[in-house]
Amino acid sequence: MRDRTRARALRGAWPLAASMLLALTMATGAGGAQAAAAEEYSVESARASQSLLIGAANAGKRLVVVGDRGHILFSDDQGKTWTQARVPTRQLLTAVFFLDDKRGWAVGHDAQVLTTNDGGATWSKQFEDLAREAPLLDVTFLDARHGFAVGAYGALIETTDGGQHWQDIADRLDNPDQLHLNGIASIKDAGLFIVGEQGSMFRSSDNGQSWARVEGPYEGSLFGAIGTAQPHTLLAYGLRGNLFRSTDFGDTWQPITLKAARGSLEFGLASATLLGDGSLVLVGNGGTVLRSHDDGQSFTVYNRADRLALSAATGLADGGLLLVGQGGVHLATAEGAEEGQR
Repeated sequence: MRDRTRARALRGAWPLAASMLLALTMATGAGGAQAAAAEEYSVESARASQSLLIGAANAGKRLVVVGDRGHILFSDDQGKTWTQARVPTRQLLTAVFFLDDKRGWAVGHDAQVLTTNDGGATWSKQFEDLAREAPLLDVTFLDARHGFAVGAYGALIETTDGGQHWQDIADRLDNPDQLHLNGIASIKDAGLFIVGEQGSMFRSSDNGQSWARVEGPYEGSLFGAIGTAQPHTLLAYGLRGNLFRSTDFGDTWQPITLKAARGSLEFGLASATLLGDGSLVLVGNGGTVLRSHDDGQSFTVYNRADRLALSAATGLADGGLLLVGQGGVHLATAEGAEEGQR
């Protein structure tokens, strides 16, 4: 079973590789275990904010980003300057989630889970599983005690004590082929939703105690899902600009057609975020930035001139965007253009 799944990964099924990272991410994952054993903490670098970064989040007014070689950085001046946190890993970190301005979690290769209680300034390791030889790809918490992380080869783990203990609950999913699970999201007034490889979808209406497989609208890889500001409503997104919206917790789906300046959008969509004003931002390969002000029914499409692959976005206090991906952090306008073009 594991051999078949690994074969799919080598064909490009990994969400990070397919969306933006390709050989760089795979090389980091392949050699990271030995490096981590020799060096406990991430290496301090004056250029860390310009290195490959994968995840971004708001910790209250603070911005926190994570990425290659265990780098975690935070900014208290809206991205103008960055401080590198002391982090007990050199593995690539793939996602970060904050419950409030203090408590947060990051996940990455070696199935690692890191946590912070001071807004991202210092981190400790809660969990790792070297035997998995695969990354965790997304993390979310329902409250200070109850959280979930998903990843490659069907990984699904849960904590009910704030991360002191993590339990493997992958057997709760109808996923016999161990399809990669790329994203998990909490959907308003509905429950939890997971998307992954080969268009796989799973949902839970009881806080993760049981899961039902959902018949999805797409057979290609989905890289993530996000709940909107409206009850029961979510978006799922993935390869070649495929984007779908559901208003009934996945019972039915409507495709969202995206038009770029030169025709249909064909870039993979890597990540999405719900901003404080209720608008949605999606980013992906080719410098693609999408924004919706109508709960995901329609989007404006902007392709940045640098065409660098983007992996995550979050909002700035002045209405602009913080984008991360290739080349590190990028300050942008509300539409995604370079900051100097405001």
